[in-house]
Amino acid sequence: VQLQAFGGGLVQAGGSLRLSCAASGRTFSGYVMGWFRQAPGKEREFVAAIRWSGGSTYYADSMKGRFTISRDSAKSTVYLQTNSLKPEDTAVYYCAAKPAIGVITTSAVYNYWGQGTQVTVSS
Repeated sequence: VQLQAFGGGLVQAGGSLRLSCAASGRTFSGYVMGWFRQAPGKEREFVAAIRWSGGSTYYADSMKGRFTISRDSAKSTVYLQTNSLKPEDTAVYYCAAKPAIGVITTSAVYNYWGQGTQVTVSS
């Protein structure tokens, strides 16, 4: 299984970025795809998740209304649209995958991880 995250970059506060996670190596129906982020000196935190089958979405409270997770099954790609970015959103953003059972907001339960993409928001 391979997850490749890309789309990060440097953006001014208030700006937007669309992160992508290209998934390959297996069929992901029955899986949950998640986005996490980790800022320097901080623990990895949950951002959002989506069930590959059905498309149900889940968000951390602080991301609701600003971030949107979606997937394109034909392209085996999951997206994270980030809007109204703030300097505190600066972090490395990771995509991850796990079977769609149990807890989905804890990084430790995810089986597969991408390499991360850096998002830097300037004030």
